[in-house]
Amino acid sequence: MAVKKESHAILTVHVTDRLKEVPVVQKTLSQYGDVIRTRLGLHQIDKDSSSPEGILILDVVKESKARQLQKALNKIKGIETKLVVFKHE
Repeated sequence: MAVKKESHAILTVHVTDRLKEVPVVQKTLSQYGDVIRTRLGLHQIDKDSSSPEGILILDVVKESKARQLQKALNKIKGIETKLVVFKHE
């Protein structure tokens, strides 16, 4: 008997002003901490400063939870999200 695999949900988050939005984003991510398997943050850095923008890549346990997190993050001004779901059918 074949075991059905869960969908694989990757949520990408574009933060337009990291310094301004990070407290609210961090609070939201903490609320969903039990369903975030992996979190990777990327931003441009040079020798004198770092970019105000950033990207987060989140590996979320269930598609339904990823959609809930996406909805919560989209309520924050300056946040844009995209969700990619691999169904493994």
